[in-house]
Amino acid sequence: MGKVRGFLEIQRVDIKKRPVSERLNDWQEFELPIPDPELKDQAARCMDCGIPFCHDGCPLGNLIPDWNDHMYRERLPEAIASLHATNNFPEVTGRVCPAPCEAACVLNIEGTPVTIKNVERGVADRAFERGLVAPVVPKHRTGKKVAVIGSGPAGLAAAQQLARKGHDVTVFERDDRIGGLLRYGIPDFKMEKHLIDRRMEQMQAEGVTFRTGVHCGVDITGDALREMYEAVVLCGGARRPRDLPVPGRELKGVHFAMEFLEQQNKRVAGDVIPDSEAILATGKRVVVIGGGDTGSDCLGTSHRHRAAHVTQLELLPRPPEQRSVTNPWPAWPLVLRSSSSHEEGGERDWSVSTTAFLGDERGHVRALKATRVSLEGGKFVPVPGSEFEIPCELVLLAMGFVGSEREGLLEQLGVAMDARGNVKAQGGCTNVEGVFAAGDMSRGQSLVVWAIAEGRRAAEAVDVYLMQPAKRRLAIAVG
Repeated sequence: MGKVRGFLEIQRVDIKKRPVSERLNDWQEFELPIPDPELKDQAARCMDCGIPFCHDGCPLGNLIPDWNDHMYRERLPEAIASLHATNNFPEVTGRVCPAPCEAACVLNIEGTPVTIKNVERGVADRAFERGLVAPVVPKHRTGKKVAVIGSGPAGLAAAQQLARKGHDVTVFERDDRIGGLLRYGIPDFKMEKHLIDRRMEQMQAEGVTFRTGVHCGVDITGDALREMYEAVVLCGGARRPRDLPVPGRELKGVHFAMEFLEQQNKRVAGDVIPDSEAILATGKRVVVIGGGDTGSDCLGTSHRHRAAHVTQLELLPRPPEQRSVTNPWPAWPLVLRSSSSHEEGGERDWSVSTTAFLGDERGHVRALKATRVSLEGGKFVPVPGSEFEIPCELVLLAMGFVGSEREGLLEQLGVAMDARGNVKAQGGCTNVEGVFAAGDMSRGQSLVVWAIAEGRRAAEAVDVYLMQPAKRRLAIAVG
């Protein structure tokens, strides 16, 4: 390592953020670029720890000590090469990943891990700025055709890996733009969408074809896909949201979180949402049900809409401020987390179960009824006498997802499902020959970094399948 005593001499410095009063007036990213000297210093804190537990914490197995050392030594070409060796989209994970690598960092024993995520972002951004990210065009084409269904992080990673192996890849997306969860699930204030467009240009130059507005299973059947393509990779995500079937669920003003977030991302992209369909928090008292990342995104979006007040509810008890003795390093720390959206305002409440929505004479929600709960024997039990109401004009359900949409394509292909409603896959392979699955569609709702990792893994399985002797045919040389 270049700076052997860096972790002793240099303090951890977190990324700077734009002032709340400024960032609430637009949809631009809230984090500021990292200055060169600071990036070098933070990379220098990566110690020669013998066993880099960060490798285990990262689902991609990123070569973290390598690119930290390269950045300390100001070797940007080598740093981005080390990043791209395991991660197709470091500019994305450097913004939206919760950084399990930092949780596993040896320095996190003292609570001051290396700022791995910020260094990753800094490397990727500088590499693009300085023209170090170019298309990787295969020397030979195999003549094999692959369909990737879904253009989220798993689908894009699988498509890029397969194209670089010389296969002809077509990505199908039922929405009007490429990106899946990255495009319409993550607000622009966390990740601006020009990052996706830039990668699309690279992938198109590598031979990937993108087709938007195609609902596979409806516009094109599973049988047609299998006839046209020698392999099909299912990366459609876990798009079935968890509902809350309580009295009043049908009232106007009660929406799934993704309906709310998708609309806003489309507005930022320049689309016009008709007033009759618009879901806006402006001037309203908002309740977000669900304490995870999606709920946090709803919170930040509501702030920028200028909501009158926002309350975020969570069924689980409030997490501890510090690790418990049963949750030691290097395991993921089960502690209280606050996002940039929480810094911007609103209230949070824990151990709350919603029992009903109350409406007005127009059929619009006016309040939420709830009760306190305690966790007893693995079950949530209402606390007697703890019932209360929260006045609200907008309720956003951000309680996670319950699996893939089986109707349509999955039924047509005949893929097996697991008990959680996801496509059953082993090493990317489903029970149907030539059909593969990756990301949330097979794993269930998870992190972007897991989706990229599984997309890459599925691509390897597809390549092995296509190029086995019984299926191999003479490769066609490029040019």
